[in-house]
Amino acid sequence: MGDSRVNKGHSRLILPKDYCVVDIETTGLSLSDCEVIELSAVRYRQLKKIDSFHTLVKPEKGIPALITNITGITNEMVEDAPPISDAILDFSKFIGEDILVGYNVNFDVNFIYDALLECHGVYFRNDFVDVLRYVRKALPELECKTQTKVASYLKLPVKGAHRADVDCEICNGIYMRMRRRKAVTEWTKGEGEKK
Repeated sequence: MGDSRVNKGHSRLILPKDYCVVDIETTGLSLSDCEVIELSAVRYRQLKKIDSFHTLVKPEKGIPALITNITGITNEMVEDAPPISDAILDFSKFIGEDILVGYNVNFDVNFIYDALLECHGVYFRNDFVDVLRYVRKALPELECKTQTKVASYLKLPVKGAHRADVDCEICNGIYMRMRRRKAVTEWTKGEGEKK
């Protein structure tokens, strides 16, 4: 079943040099029942980090203990954080029209899309690149392809994983490695590089 979100950006098979890595943390996996509790984006130009955005988000309902155990984000930490209506607008302004790069990024994009549309009536149109697709192509021998498992396999640091800002850095590390893999560069040749 396809995605019913109109005017949503497209998943691209490209290797951009100018992009924003994005990651979110949520109270669970369900788009209809769960809420965003953290938003991060890191802007790159010519593959160099130039700026970043990070905010915790105060959910309307509490953060489940399971999510606190995974992320380390507690209800006390988000007590004075902005609501999603403010946070998603600031986040959207930061990333502008950049191509997004993320790990299993469609999950993040759908939460962002829904929040922006629900809170402000604005469509989230940014195209996006899913690093997980490149990992599947370049590392078929790896059984478990979670971001932390892949990072560890590639000998990238994973300390602090499952916080959005750290996950952005981990994702970019994997993305940089995938850019050098022949399986990925050959696969993406059809669309070419996009600045």
